[in-house]
Amino acid sequence: MLRWIDSIRRVRVHEEIRELVEALTPVDELEARHRAECLAWLAETRDIFRREKPRTPSPHLVAYFLLYDETDGSVLLVDHRKAGRWLPSGGHVEPAEHPAETVRREMLEELGAPAVFHPGFGARPAFLTVSRTVGSPAEQHVDVSLWFVLSGDRDQTFVPDAGEFHGVRWWTPQEVAAAAPGAVEPHLSRMLGKLAALRDRGATRCTAT
Repeated sequence: MLRWIDSIRRVRVHEEIRELVEALTPVDELEARHRAECLAWLAETRDIFRREKPRTPSPHLVAYFLLYDETDGSVLLVDHRKAGRWLPSGGHVEPAEHPAETVRREMLEELGAPAVFHPGFGARPAFLTVSRTVGSPAEQHVDVSLWFVLSGDRDQTFVPDAGEFHGVRWWTPQEVAAAAPGAVEPHLSRMLGKLAALRDRGATRCTAT
């Protein structure tokens, strides 16, 4: 009975994830290609959640989240020990877990604070990437990452997970653009450009939640 209930939940969550991806409006040709790859992947398999560390199956689903301060467009990044670069917070989506629940769980685990979804996006992703991870060949795999946006400001207090991060700090878009190659998540500038374009059009005030 429990196995049947879990199977039904996985089917429902899989369908909800597909709907989230379909609702995304790509910012450029690369995101359009990643969105198409993701939809094709979702259509061909339901084995989308990580079952074994570090890479089984590959690809598998990840939820990123950006704490976003609208006053200057800055975002909070974590200095990730294993990845060796500055990244948005986030983590692997657990089996049958909705990605928005992953965000809520990881926000508490990694930064010690509750997640407050940005009112312009709600509990829906704003961006999508498909990319190969760094690390040894035995650990490398493909992450399909849904990027969520949380409301934040520089006065917030966090309790970062010292086991995962060397530290955390706020980055302006200018600092991200000026960072050395490989120092920050490679798709981050594109995501910030998408947020800036939406903010300039006022879309973050009126998109569906």
